[in-house]
Amino acid sequence: MPFKVPSLTLNNGTKIPTVGLGCWMGAVGRGQRVFDMCTKALKAGYRHFDTAAGYGNEAQVGAAIRASGIPRSEIYITTKLGVNHTNVKESFEASLKELDCGYIDLYLIHWPQITRPDDSSKAYRPDEHPNFIDAWKEMEKFVETGKVKTIGVSNFSVKTLKKLIPHCSIIPATNQVESHPCLPQNDLKTFCEEKGILLTAYSPLGRSATFFSEPTITRIADKLKTSPAQVVLSWGVQRGTIVIPKSEDEGRMSANITLIELPTEDMEAINKIHNQPGMHKSLLTFHKPGGVVFGWTYEELGWNMKEGGIVPSG
Repeated sequence: MPFKVPSLTLNNGTKIPTVGLGCWMGAVGRGQRVFDMCTKALKAGYRHFDTAAGYGNEAQVGAAIRASGIPRSEIYITTKLGVNHTNVKESFEASLKELDCGYIDLYLIHWPQITRPDDSSKAYRPDEHPNFIDAWKEMEKFVETGKVKTIGVSNFSVKTLKKLIPHCSIIPATNQVESHPCLPQNDLKTFCEEKGILLTAYSPLGRSATFFSEPTITRIADKLKTSPAQVVLSWGVQRGTIVIPKSEDEGRMSANITLIELPTEDMEAINKIHNQPGMHKSLLTFHKPGGVVFGWTYEELGWNMKEGGIVPSG
């Protein structure tokens, strides 16, 4: 019998499973692989799927969900508004059509940037229009239609949230960001919780099995007779965040969705990993020379980082 994943309650009263399947495949598209991955995940007990217009696989995610025969009301679908949009309504309707699942549970602004239609390597500046405030006001209208249940943001910092929130009729329900033991996002998490915003952790296991040989994690995994991945994901959920790991392997899928209860001393030990020399950092590959991501600098994004994704320890 598939493991039943616990849920958290969002600020609009709806519930979201604390573990979902991240559907980014490392490249746009990957058609049949995405369908097969989602099909395996559904059989393993996953009911939360996280995709995006920019992933190019909404159609395959939706097809797997429809083919499963599982009632739509039991599935939670998150997708995202791409950085290349100039018409929010048109982009939303395109995602709704691609998924073909009746409605979207959670719709996010994927990035605060909006790239220019004539040059995708450049973005509108934060004080130009269109901007994420304009996009948010359009997204608020979708909730009234019933086509989307909940709206939120992704890759927003304290700085960009402070710019957005004064203009909100609906406060974002979640902020999806990179988060794991090397980048726990403590300041952002605290700010979001004060505003009633839950943090969703993408890349919760880092990359290239980052934590599978980390001494603290492996010690805890050995003690509790579980896997390092289960330790890291359970830490993420136990600290009150949503986690969306990705795997195409059925065994790892089942392990990732089976949470364990970590003793207080183990939670505290994992909390301290990022304080070790050289460990407080991003583990993602989109950090390029010059510290520019989709046309915005780290400063414009509100990210306290140096080149290469290294986060200053002070």
